[in-house]
Amino acid sequence: MKIDKDRILTKLNELDSYLYELSQVKPQNLNEYKSSILIKRSCERLLQIAIECVIDICNIIIKELRLGVPSDEDDIFEKLYNVGVISSNLVNILRGMKGFRNVLVHKYGVVNDELVFEFLRDRIEDFETFKREIIKFLERSNS
Repeated sequence: MKIDKDRILTKLNELDSYLYELSQVKPQNLNEYKSSILIKRSCERLLQIAIECVIDICNIIIKELRLGVPSDEDDIFEKLYNVGVISSNLVNILRGMKGFRNVLVHKYGVVNDELVFEFLRDRIEDFETFKREIIKFLERSNS
């Protein structure tokens, strides 16, 4: 099946722009993070929309592959894993991202600063893992 590669690449570029913006505001340490409401809110919002962009890409691929409507967001990742689009490791990463996004969205104003900073410090590379796997999938599907 031919995939609309351009549409997915456009969303990957959008993701890159969010990650670039995040790199520009990302603090060096927790104290710097805690000291500025502007930095905190910028990081929280950029993480939220970056994760939503990841979920959008997953949904586009599901639609392109005609895998049916997912029953919930976790089902999105399972569907992609079941047809070999993403690895089991990435399924777990994406579940964690989605859970973190839900914390940002539904606990806004009382988000744990340490949790957000830890994500910034330790989990940002997960976006690169996602992009690599999606690009490999695109290369396989359009060859």
